[in-house]
Amino acid sequence: MAGIKGKVVVITGASSGIGEATALHLAERGATVVLGARRPERLTALCERIASKGGTATYRVTDVKRREDVSQLVELAVEQHGKLDVLLNNAGIAPISLLDELRVEDWENMIDVNVKGVLYGIAAALPIFRRQGFGHFINTLSTAGLRIVPTMAVYAGSKNAVRAISEGLRQEAGDNLRVTTISPGYVHTELPSSMSDPVAQEKGRAAMEKMAIPAAAIADAIAFAIGQPDNVDVGEIVVRPTAQA
Repeated sequence: MAGIKGKVVVITGASSGIGEATALHLAERGATVVLGARRPERLTALCERIASKGGTATYRVTDVKRREDVSQLVELAVEQHGKLDVLLNNAGIAPISLLDELRVEDWENMIDVNVKGVLYGIAAALPIFRRQGFGHFINTLSTAGLRIVPTMAVYAGSKNAVRAISEGLRQEAGDNLRVTTISPGYVHTELPSSMSDPVAQEKGRAAMEKMAIPAAAIADAIAFAIGQPDNVDVGEIVVRPTAQA
């Protein structure tokens, strides 16, 4: 895609799943990717894999619960490449449970990662986008926010909070900035491993085995949004398995 080549893209949650797949997909199409996640060994291996195919990738160990980490990741992109075209706020966790279980620490972690992590990304990138006169936010949501089911109340709430923030950002963005949300359904990722309850973990894995689509399908949708002309803003994309209710 001509609209991807040469763009500098920062990706959080890049060490596995959708983030990893998107990094590979965009790098193959000529983007420079700057990757953030908590596991340095996974980031190192991913950057080496991209470089082996002729792509350009760098990384910084990043915990999106820490505002300074997110700021430094974005600053790394600008310092090394002179600009920032896209910020993909992708990091997320889903320690789902019934509200009766009162797993308040899990609730707080979801708010810290899924909501505040996105806000930290916006805070880091928005001044740069304004200064440049261009930029594109892409925020990863979930179909869990479109169809609310038991055990996912707080997770869905965190994703819908980002949905509202994204829409507000889109309206404030003006003529030169783009804002896209993407809501994946069941995707082959490590997300079930973030679930605290063993029963929920097993259900999540079972659902993935039954119907999940590859993370590359989400990466392709993200690439579609990035690759559009600068005056085309793809507002929302929902990508789910055909078998998902």
